[in-house]
Amino acid sequence: MGGAIADAIQDAPLGQFINWASKGRYFAFPEDDPDFKIPWEQATASQKEKEIEIDAVVSGSHASTPHAISREPSTSGVGNREDVEARPPPLSTIPTSHSSAARGDFGVVTTRTRTREQTRPYSRERFDVEQEETIERQRSSIIAPQRTADGVVLVDWYTTDDPANPQNWKSGKKVWVAFLIFVYTFAVYSASAIYTSAEPQVMTKFSISQSKASLGLSMYVIGYGIGPMLFSPLSEIPAIGRNIPYMVSFGLFVVLCIPTALANSYASLLVLRFLTGFMGSPCLATGGASMGDMYGLLKLPYALTAWVAAAFCAPAVGPLLSGFSVVAEGWRWALWEVLWMAAPIFVLMCLAMPETSASNILLRRARRLRVATGNPNLKSQGELDQGQMSFSRVAIDQMWKPVEIFVKDPAVFFTHVYTSLIYGIYYSFFEAFPLVYVGIYDFNIGELGIVFVCIVVGCALGIVIYVSYVYWYLEPDIKRNGLRAQEHRLVPALFATTLLPAGMFWFGWTATPQIHWIVSIVGITLYAVGAFVLFQCIFMYLPLTYPQYAASLFAANDLCRSALAAGSIIYAHPLYVNLGIGRGISLLGGLLCGGVLGIWALWWFGAGLRARSKFALS
Repeated sequence: MGGAIADAIQDAPLGQFINWASKGRYFAFPEDDPDFKIPWEQATASQKEKEIEIDAVVSGSHASTPHAISREPSTSGVGNREDVEARPPPLSTIPTSHSSAARGDFGVVTTRTRTREQTRPYSRERFDVEQEETIERQRSSIIAPQRTADGVVLVDWYTTDDPANPQNWKSGKKVWVAFLIFVYTFAVYSASAIYTSAEPQVMTKFSISQSKASLGLSMYVIGYGIGPMLFSPLSEIPAIGRNIPYMVSFGLFVVLCIPTALANSYASLLVLRFLTGFMGSPCLATGGASMGDMYGLLKLPYALTAWVAAAFCAPAVGPLLSGFSVVAEGWRWALWEVLWMAAPIFVLMCLAMPETSASNILLRRARRLRVATGNPNLKSQGELDQGQMSFSRVAIDQMWKPVEIFVKDPAVFFTHVYTSLIYGIYYSFFEAFPLVYVGIYDFNIGELGIVFVCIVVGCALGIVIYVSYVYWYLEPDIKRNGLRAQEHRLVPALFATTLLPAGMFWFGWTATPQIHWIVSIVGITLYAVGAFVLFQCIFMYLPLTYPQYAASLFAANDLCRSALAAGSIIYAHPLYVNLGIGRGISLLGGLLCGGVLGIWALWWFGAGLRARSKFALS
């Protein structure tokens, strides 16, 4: 792990800054070396020398024998420089010194017609290309670049196992980056509910009602729901990449934590809570995309499980982090804890969070090559694409396309509404739990925070169930049969969806003074298990069905979930007070029963819906 961290520093913000300030003397890239030779040119020159040697041998044999000896053209895919430059778009690879062709045994070599970056995320084509690249990676071949009609040489990875490619990173480096995204996501999400323990004192401090005090949580949730609509398209621009939105926004998040904790009016507190939520949102918008940059479709479910676990558990851990401290130190302590949690994570990210966007990495490589060679025709594909891309165009497409799909596609409409309902009910627990465990069982604020641990336990059980399904069944099945129909991803959800209403009814009707408090907590745990597994299944089903709109769908789904969660925080308290816990929970549980029917219908009729949808890929 230590070597992975050291390796990560070079392409992290600090390493890039030191490299720039020292003009390539420290944390140098290969292109910064004055003696650097471009691998494909070096291989071509070496190949020419070998062909000259062979020609000499053939000429000598021809001079010493009465019969001419003809030599077949090389099948190595290299030939001379003119042949390489004249080759049409499909990429070819040049054997390295470790291959048989470099030893003079000219055989057939691997060719690539598409790269991973030229395919849509989550698509079947992406999966096929990833499998081909896995084979190529083991052969370690040099990649010959494409040349466009106007003479531009497209800078690509130097070799099939190029260590700069995030897909080729060592496992330790990938785990380190995934860990940083995990703690980043955890800090942002836990900062939402960490405020709930402070609500009673906020009501006293600013002389406001319960519904107004809960706005401090609601505004934060709205902020991180709106943020992805801006930051998601930004991260797709090659010149920007993933790290700039991460670092700039999270740096502002850390700074805003200070005035938030010092706020002297409730209006300023609400505005600052909204802004901190907004600035914390890039991990929600592109955290999954960063995982996809590093992991192929076969292993991506494991990485996404860890990332979603951070987002799912963090709100439940928030009240535990602040419960006891608020009682002892006052309501501002909860908001200071956000700063103490986020600031070290921000420092770690600046020190050792490498860029994961392949388009951004290749764009910066092309710039270094132009400086090193003086050849202005060396450019990355991202630079060419960026010339036809504007932020306004990307943003409009990002904002309008999700709305259009949501309105016109029944499958997307149902999944957005259903996941929003589940998420909204989750956030309603922050109003229900005080009424039950403080009002009925006489827990104090600190003990109330411990109750939320049951959601973490449910999440852990959900992880075990889902990862076991992926490891023991789904992954072997994909290796044998390839990617199946997208509805195959919904199989665990068919059973998990029944746990949601079951857990709700269990909680609602056992939360009475006559029944021990642990019984109702079991019901919430069942709800958490079902919700986690269901989210995992839906979040893999949607992008597989709509790979060209995956980023838009995730951003739109996050906005829908956050909007309903923010509303749930407001309506939950009067709902449970006026109807009572049992009947209020039963009302929401009844809506979840409709979701059970919807998931089974989606599994059964999903293929037919996709066949009639103009957005889906069959």
